Amino acid sequence: MSAAEGGASTAADAGGSDPLEQLSTQELHDRAFRRAERHLDARFFWRLLSEIPAAQALSGDEGEAEYDVQHVRGLLTDALRSGHGELREALRPLYIDYLRRHPDA
Repeated sequence: MSAAEGGASTAADAGGSDPLEQLSTQELHDRAFRRAERHLDARFFWRLLSEIPAAQALSGDEGEAEYDVQHVRGLLTDALRSGHGELREALRPLYIDYLRRHPDA
């Protein structure tokens, strides 16, 4: 179960005092984004993207949730097709940079 579905537990739920629970949702968002950007935490952003459709559906915006699922699906399709034609050639510098950073590939 995802956090958006209510599956997240906190120290405050268990009777503890979690200082994060005292912050506004906007401040939590801003702090999480700043940290993830500073540390280039792609996993956080991927998790966020995967949670958004469920959170939108939970908040009653099922149409937007469906749109987001289809949009991400399109992006993944683009990524899978990135090894073909002119797109492949346009992405050549990215592939070179990645392989230089990971010489074991």
